[in-house]
Amino acid sequence: MKRLDNKVALITGAGQGLGAAIASLFAAEGAVVFVADLRAETGNDTVTVINGRGGRAFFAGLDVTNEESWIAALGTVEKECGRLDILVNNAGINIREPIETMKAENFDAMLAVNVKGPFLGCKHSIPLLRRAGGGSIINMSSVCGLIGHRYTTEAYTVTKGAVTLLTKAVAVRYAKDNIRCNSLHPSTVDTPLMQELFKDPARKAERLGEVPLGRLASAEDVANAALFLASDEAAFINGVALPVDGGTRAD
Repeated sequence: MKRLDNKVALITGAGQGLGAAIASLFAAEGAVVFVADLRAETGNDTVTVINGRGGRAFFAGLDVTNEESWIAALGTVEKECGRLDILVNNAGINIREPIETMKAENFDAMLAVNVKGPFLGCKHSIPLLRRAGGGSIINMSSVCGLIGHRYTTEAYTVTKGAVTLLTKAVAVRYAKDNIRCNSLHPSTVDTPLMQELFKDPARKAERLGEVPLGRLASAEDVANAALFLASDEAAFINGVALPVDGGTRAD
């Protein structure tokens, strides 16, 4: 038996990167996966890969900042499967401007995607999860949602800190409905963007030097943690902020 057999999951920002890795792993573990993304092309690419490997996936167009878009995407889930068991609020952006030069409109954009998005996702998914008898919400925060980080902008830290406490608030209110809500807190993840930044040896040394395990997180590291929180193995884990950081916060 696979770890997510008979489960239905919706994952935001699943057209690429961490979201695609989580969607692929969930499907491999038996879940029906809804790949929710603003971009149909990349979202359908993920769906094609999953279905080509024998999984079951659907694309759901979603602008996480728009309430009507959430209602429509979750309507698609209900129409196809009649239930929702897992929500992963993964979509996020980072506009890398320090507080002294951050444009107000850029800060608003980050709040809309990184905070309003998970808020609306929780709001509209909770009724479906309740009707299914409970389920798991996983919010993608960051190690910067737990600490101030010298290499990360203030705006990003604000948004991820908000996600951390949104998670705890949902966890305590909806535990009575057997709905668990936990957050994941990766340190720097090895992505194509980071590989580009690491062409600067000094910047690479900075980031690697803060991780006791001496390497970046991989997308698979984060996806495996999400899989655990989504599975019945984590049935008594609720309101937890789980670092996936190689010991960064242990120093």
